[in-house]
Amino acid sequence: MPFVGILKKLKWKLKKCEIKDMPKILLYITAKVIWNFLFWNTDYYENRAHVHVGKRNTEHLCKIWLEPMVEVVDKGDLTDVQVKEVLKIASEYREKLLRQWMLFKQGKPIKIIKVKKTR
Repeated sequence: MPFVGILKKLKWKLKKCEIKDMPKILLYITAKVIWNFLFWNTDYYENRAHVHVGKRNTEHLCKIWLEPMVEVVDKGDLTDVQVKEVLKIASEYREKLLRQWMLFKQGKPIKIIKVKKTR
């Protein structure tokens, strides 16, 4: 029985760590959806700049390269229409996202960019 308690604590700590270890870099807010652009802490070890994108409760995030050009690596749980939308956003904010990537790689604090679009 003590082993089960240890597993529950470990699972809780891992879940807490996962949430904490995803620095949000851009919140793109529309009337229909809030897109979260973020990095995983493990992205620090990757050389090619990229971002993960999803909305609330997205299990498998979309991964987008930011260099040399903006392109989808893995569409995750997003539909083709959603992928097209987040690619457009990533292209529009590419320079800001790349600046966030550089700060992230340098271990410097990142401020969340919040964009509200009303259509």
